[in-house]
Amino acid sequence: MKTRIISIVALLFAFSFFIKAQEAEQKLETNGFIRNYMGVLTAPPNKFSINQNTLNLEFKLQTEKFGLYANPYYYQYADQEDVFDIRELYIDLVTDKFDFRIGKQQIVWGQADGVFITDIVSPLDLTDFLLRDFNEIRIGVNAVKVNYYPHNDHNFEMIWVQSFTPSISPQEGSIWQPDMDFMAPPTFDYSNQTRGNIFGNGEFFAKYSLSKSWADIQLIGAYTWDDAPSLHMSPITDPTPGLLIQPEHHRLSLAGMSFNTQIADFILRGEGAYYFGKYWQTTDISANDALIKKDYLNYVVGLDKTVRDWKFSSQFIQKRINGYEKGIYNDEIDNLATLLVSRSLFRETVRLEWFSYHGFNDEDALIRFRGFYYPQDAVSIELGTNIFLGTEGAFGQYNTNDMIYSRIKYSF
Repeated sequence: MKTRIISIVALLFAFSFFIKAQEAEQKLETNGFIRNYMGVLTAPPNKFSINQNTLNLEFKLQTEKFGLYANPYYYQYADQEDVFDIRELYIDLVTDKFDFRIGKQQIVWGQADGVFITDIVSPLDLTDFLLRDFNEIRIGVNAVKVNYYPHNDHNFEMIWVQSFTPSISPQEGSIWQPDMDFMAPPTFDYSNQTRGNIFGNGEFFAKYSLSKSWADIQLIGAYTWDDAPSLHMSPITDPTPGLLIQPEHHRLSLAGMSFNTQIADFILRGEGAYYFGKYWQTTDISANDALIKKDYLNYVVGLDKTVRDWKFSSQFIQKRINGYEKGIYNDEIDNLATLLVSRSLFRETVRLEWFSYHGFNDEDALIRFRGFYYPQDAVSIELGTNIFLGTEGAFGQYNTNDMIYSRIKYSF
């Protein structure tokens, strides 16, 4: 119950606001979409990689000083349990200098496409790796967000997340479960994975934004938890030799910035963050539970260009571990690049898109080529491929998961 206090408060405010809005004859806006999503692996025996029907609803009430938003959704699967949840449920309170948002909400930071560097407030649902739309990958958090506007060009944003919510990993047996090679048969103990009480479990984020004609700049800081658990490992000798693995989330602090600016006909953007006290896996299970604590730097620089119906976007991403030591599983420097090329055709009724990740360290890649057809304003038909290249790395480990897929969506 403690972990849902903000959601309950938001729900009570929302109910009272709904009654007042009805008395004031405010109109409840309702929209959403219905979608069929099917994917088939290209390797024999060509099993379904996904077979999902989605109902996504959005409800919104808005007055000059108050707002209410709710986003329930339902995933129906052919081969697993259905999922019903509420992605967002919050109220907005607006004054001349302050905006308050209270409840379950997705919070998006940063300038990068397809990678998460300063976009770290909302954890990730990686059930289907990175193949969902990003508004479906981000998990809503129970939070209080306050925006203060001292002047038109300045914005201070402060966030208190009531309780830690970890990222969701693929289920055991999923084709997206990461490769994990252990030197001995593992035994998992999840007793340390949950966090403590409501106040000791909270996360705090702050951002300052400056918006000028020549650039948009954001400075951020956070006292948070690592969304991915560290695996504490120790050998077992009794009754049979093996490996005890205890996943545990640890505190993580960071400071960073992001920006975007226009240079001639190009948009230059970037973001970076320095993380303090990250736990890294090592090969030495006899010392410190096979973990070592190191700071690291993660940054991205991107360049965008639009030429008539063409859009080009490229990014270079680098991660550097400070004070690197031999035995850490991760490389000292990890380099990644992305490329987006898209074009609209036939009066924007057709759009073709290429988006790819390329990992330089392991020479692996993910290539997503897809086409969109919009026969009517409310209807979209998407056909695409997900191709994994390489044999190792974040993408190469899924080299047997190449697929073709379709998504048919009706919005209302």
